Amino acid sequence: MKQVAGIQLMQGVKSIRDIDVEGKRVLIRVDFNVPMDDDFSISDDTRIREALPTINYCIDNGAKNITLVSHLGRPKGHTPEFSLKHILKRVERLLGKDVAFADSIESVKVLQESISTENAVILLENIRYYEGEEKNSDELSQKLGALCDVYVNDAFGTSHRAHASTYGITKYVKEKVAGLLLKKEIDSFAKALANPLKPVLLIVGGSKVSSKLSLLYNILDSIDKIIIGGAMSNTFLKARGFDMQKSLVEDDLVAEARKILDTAKEKKVKIYLPVDVVSTDDIKKHEHIKVTPAQDIPEGYMAVDIGPATTRLFGEVVRDSQTIIWNGPLGIYEIGAFSRGTFSLAHAVSDTYAFSLIGGGDTADAIDKAGERDNMSFISTGGGASLELLEGEVLPAFEVLDKKDS
Repeated sequence: MKQVAGIQLMQGVKSIRDIDVEGKRVLIRVDFNVPMDDDFSISDDTRIREALPTINYCIDNGAKNITLVSHLGRPKGHTPEFSLKHILKRVERLLGKDVAFADSIESVKVLQESISTENAVILLENIRYYEGEEKNSDELSQKLGALCDVYVNDAFGTSHRAHASTYGITKYVKEKVAGLLLKKEIDSFAKALANPLKPVLLIVGGSKVSSKLSLLYNILDSIDKIIIGGAMSNTFLKARGFDMQKSLVEDDLVAEARKILDTAKEKKVKIYLPVDVVSTDDIKKHEHIKVTPAQDIPEGYMAVDIGPATTRLFGEVVRDSQTIIWNGPLGIYEIGAFSRGTFSLAHAVSDTYAFSLIGGGDTADAIDKAGERDNMSFISTGGGASLELLEGEVLPAFEVLDKKDS
């Protein structure tokens, strides 16, 4: 199976624990792409917290100095709102030590030579300020490689991108290994897909079938059941002949949805679709809300959440599963009136003894809002990366790291 082979290959990379960092310059590619409000207050510092074990491991094991490299947002040049200066104090507070800030790669070199204390930590300014980052520029890769003796990738959220700081740099560093978070991520996916407790359930939602098409085709050999919710279920319901009225439907993918339903049936994978829906005639005002069978949406209305009967059905499917993989909310959870389906399923998953793997930023956010973050087995820090991994892809960042001796 494609997923299993890819995951096992990625599990074979060396970890920071497999090498000696004492007295060496270590560069860690972290993912500090955290959400902030208009006043630059961090609303969720999970990604910073998840990087701490790797940083502290290097400190505790005598690294000469540690340079942290991250991106923040999608800046067009040196835009001040995307500066990593906004997160410096939070990094210092969580690490419990001073962190030097370098506004350029050249500044990192100066700091490495001028700071006399061992285990000094340096935070480089947003790597996406450099045009060569996303182009995987050889020149930028070489400059980054010159900053370290050991390269550590601990940024799972960008591991599906072949950028200079995640891919190209490895050509210019002798030792390149995975950080503790990167290993934890891949080991969790291995537990869910390579050697899972059965039955395995995939819960998939969100707005578009197009973004999950490859996932649905490639994962059928690895799972036993699929729950499909969110706006993407509208396309599948239309494939079954239902009139979805004003609901969001990808008409050009109705035939593909029908093909997925047929393929799943051939492979004896049970697919569960909504049997009733919450619908409204206006998402913003939503003065008129109705609950109807999925095939009887009122004229001029659109489906915005799963209904109570579907919630009960999906809850039973969850309770009968031993491994649960969830990617995508089941309704417009950001609006209270349309959040019940997603929140109810989050409660159902938390009440099981199943191993639960949550992938995707919106799903993690919904589970946070449902108050169930601490009751999930593992919440991935990568959205696009977790989706590509579920699709069976070998992520580029893993391809270029050192492999363990077989």
